[in-house]
Amino acid sequence: MGQADELSDNDLVARFAHMAVERDSADLYRGWLAHELRLNRCSTCRRWHHPPRPMCPSCWSWDVAAEPVSGDGHIHLLMLLHQGPAAPDVDYASGPYPVATVELCEQEGLRFTSTVRNCAVDKLAIGMPVELAWIDRYGAPFPVFQPSARG
Repeated sequence: MGQADELSDNDLVARFAHMAVERDSADLYRGWLAHELRLNRCSTCRRWHHPPRPMCPSCWSWDVAAEPVSGDGHIHLLMLLHQGPAAPDVDYASGPYPVATVELCEQEGLRFTSTVRNCAVDKLAIGMPVELAWIDRYGAPFPVFQPSARG
């Protein structure tokens, strides 16, 4: 058990005060503190699902637990935001801000949405292989994607 897993619920909520931390998403954010992307997986049918829910949407089992995923995948959906809410490291004045939904390699249809770093906006494309990376946002780890080093 890591240090992030030993953090009290109150401390976890305080650490991610800018996010909606609740019972069903607590393990997701505990994973972020450990630099792991933990998504819910059903122990009965072994299907992954996101966003976090207490019941498996495939077989309706309540035997669900967060497990780490690799973070490897391909851009499934790409949006370029020209305006939006303020956030650390988001500068709409310098050009569009990329937001990508990535289909993760663990399972068809398993997707996670974040931004893509270390790539010029005009080089981003649907189908591009990406991997998980981390930045600091609001004083806590935040998962992002970057072009895959494996190509």
